[in-house]
Amino acid sequence: MALRFMNGSAVLRCCAVSPPLTSLRCCLHHHNNNLCVHSHSSIRFSISRRLHSRLIAFGYGRLTIRRHSAQSLVDMVVEELDSLRHRRRVRAASNKLELRSNEELLENKSGKQALQRGLLLEFKKDPERVLLAVAQKPDGKKNWMVSDQNGVTTSVKPQQVTFIVPGITNFDQTEIPNFLQKAQDNLDPALLEFAWIELVERNKSTTVEELAEMIFGSSEPLESYSAHLLLSKDDIYFTTLETKGSYSVYGPRSAVQVEELTQRKHAKDAAERELEEFVNLLKSARDMPLHAKPPKSVWSSEEKNWTKIESLKAYAIDNFINEDEKRTAGMILKAMGRAKTASSAADLLIDIGYFPVHVNLDLLKLDVRTNYAEEILAAAESLLSESPDPDEVDRKDLTHLKVYAIDVDEADELDDALSATRLQDGRIKVWIHVADPTRLVQPESIIDKEAMKRGTSIFLPTATYPMFPEKLAMEGMSMKQGELCKALTVSIVLHGDGGIAEYSVKNSVIKPTYMLTYESATELLHLNLEEEAELRLLSEAAALRHQWRMRQGAIDTATLESRVKVTNPDDPEPSIKLYVENQADPAMRLVSEMMILCGEAIATFGSFNNIPLPYRGQPQSNVDISAFTHLPEGPVRSSAVVKTMRAAEMDFRKPTRHGGLGLPGYVQFTSPIRRYMDLLAHYQVKAFLRGDPPPFSVGQMEGIASVVNMNMRVVKRLSSISHRYWIIEYLRRQPKEKRFTALVLRFIKDRVAAILLMEVGLHASVWVSVGVHIGDEVKVCVEDANPREDVINFKEIIEI
Repeated sequence: MALRFMNGSAVLRCCAVSPPLTSLRCCLHHHNNNLCVHSHSSIRFSISRRLHSRLIAFGYGRLTIRRHSAQSLVDMVVEELDSLRHRRRVRAASNKLELRSNEELLENKSGKQALQRGLLLEFKKDPERVLLAVAQKPDGKKNWMVSDQNGVTTSVKPQQVTFIVPGITNFDQTEIPNFLQKAQDNLDPALLEFAWIELVERNKSTTVEELAEMIFGSSEPLESYSAHLLLSKDDIYFTTLETKGSYSVYGPRSAVQVEELTQRKHAKDAAERELEEFVNLLKSARDMPLHAKPPKSVWSSEEKNWTKIESLKAYAIDNFINEDEKRTAGMILKAMGRAKTASSAADLLIDIGYFPVHVNLDLLKLDVRTNYAEEILAAAESLLSESPDPDEVDRKDLTHLKVYAIDVDEADELDDALSATRLQDGRIKVWIHVADPTRLVQPESIIDKEAMKRGTSIFLPTATYPMFPEKLAMEGMSMKQGELCKALTVSIVLHGDGGIAEYSVKNSVIKPTYMLTYESATELLHLNLEEEAELRLLSEAAALRHQWRMRQGAIDTATLESRVKVTNPDDPEPSIKLYVENQADPAMRLVSEMMILCGEAIATFGSFNNIPLPYRGQPQSNVDISAFTHLPEGPVRSSAVVKTMRAAEMDFRKPTRHGGLGLPGYVQFTSPIRRYMDLLAHYQVKAFLRGDPPPFSVGQMEGIASVVNMNMRVVKRLSSISHRYWIIEYLRRQPKEKRFTALVLRFIKDRVAAILLMEVGLHASVWVSVGVHIGDEVKVCVEDANPREDVINFKEIIEI
């Protein structure tokens, strides 16, 4: 049938008694797009015999050419469709289809056309591809060699064959592309909708050939294959009822099912369009120069884009809310041509500028608290403005003492400071002044609970995340040079051999005299200035204490440690400052010995007064330390001894021996602004000083410790990973020819040695030449460095 409009009239030319639905489709769509028939749950209709009769009355279906008004034809069709909608003639979905001859039909079809040379067939190449091919010859008992549309000859199993094109006996393989193109040109999903209307009205199933006859007016090979393609791509109108081999019988779905599937398809299509738009945004951002990348606010401005960014972020850190989020990120990565891996997702977010180049993924993965809720900040402000000092009347005025606060140069919060004098009898008296945050923070308050959840301040090369809100820690708790500061002071008189002769614990007021870095304190000690006699006394006391502890079986683990400070970490090439510190340095030894001394005094104080405290102990090693005396002192011996040390333990009732420190008891007490377990000890001691019962029982402290220690392990891991990342990044930037000094600590296997990079403080491994021994220094260079992949490889430089 052909349709032509002339002077406002339509001319219908019919060439078959039973016209194909393509003709009807062309007729209706040529006049008005609104006549495309759709199925809705509230409007179910079909093309019935009455509509056919009305068309025949207009000359459609007869071997004749007649003129009719296009408008009259449209009116007639609309009238009939309205009538069908009104009468709702579509049967219920539960009615059984007439399938009496399905088995017989399948038997006949599969029996007629077994595989033979020259047949045109469709087969599944892989899960993603279906190809057309011509059968060439048998390959074994069941398989066939075929030549596909790409000119490739391959062996196909019977179960791979999805369709045999009927009516072809000797197809030319070179004509496959042309045949396939013609079939593709025939594909119009609207044809299936018309056929479905007809078949659901008749409650009848169909085969590929029958469907081809219905919609194309022919069941020739091209039309049959086109019908097969329509059915194979269809997921709305038809369902497969029975299959035998490569032949199937199809049945129309109910109107309810079609409506539901149509809605799903529309939703899927909309989602695909949305995904395509988002992928285009990603590609655009990826291709922008670094300085022009869109800020985060652009991605968060629209909910649909923000959820997709969040799914990629979840993929990058392997932390999905649900499977839908994972699936969405996977589709985005596939659309961007990237592997479905966490590193691919991270790289994509870096490429679009959402993540900085040096994003700390572990900080995100471990879900570490880096910000404070508004209610916490408000509570902190309230403490600063309204909190009286409950220990005001009991504070001892120690402002006459010269007070040294020694820490790293970038320390934000200062917990401790030191004073010393020589008594008339020649003994040394030292004061360890510790910040007093418990004058502001009460046990189980909102600030205390938040600090407990955090467990510790986090010090990373790129940032510091304090245990308390920054303003509270800096303005209300931290010590400041030249200002009156509230403290909890432990004073100790030493015996001549370094043991504790006397001690006391009191609330105090001090006025720090000096804020020194370790470097400046060491320099002052070397200058041996008369006016800094107190600093020399502290150093002398530290030496006495170190010798005393060694005699008690302590283990000296002093080694080289590195510290990294990164400024502008969001820049592609941020500034990296590297500090290597020798723990045996005079100033570092001074501070560490005084902190250990304070811990012993508090343990003694707590034991004498039966105060439940977090007493730390460490069982003595089973290995005799004298077995390592043949090793060079310093990092080599320390690294060997540390491997023999046993895990630390905690008791909340009484002190236990700390073998590593050589002490009968020990309590960490000197960092209450930075460590929650130190703060917990302060709560208990301060309550005793006030004459109050301890705020926490042994059982409560055990529960708190389990939570805090778990958080501490997470922070320790994060700090270690972050530190190593920036060390490797620092080494990556060094010239390839740069040489480093490496100290051989031990041999791991054969000639692979564990080394300590002296200029960097990094532990690594390298293959060394024959003749190198433990304790020797060798020269190495960086062979490969990739911080994101945690890769650092060195190569020994053999000097000739």
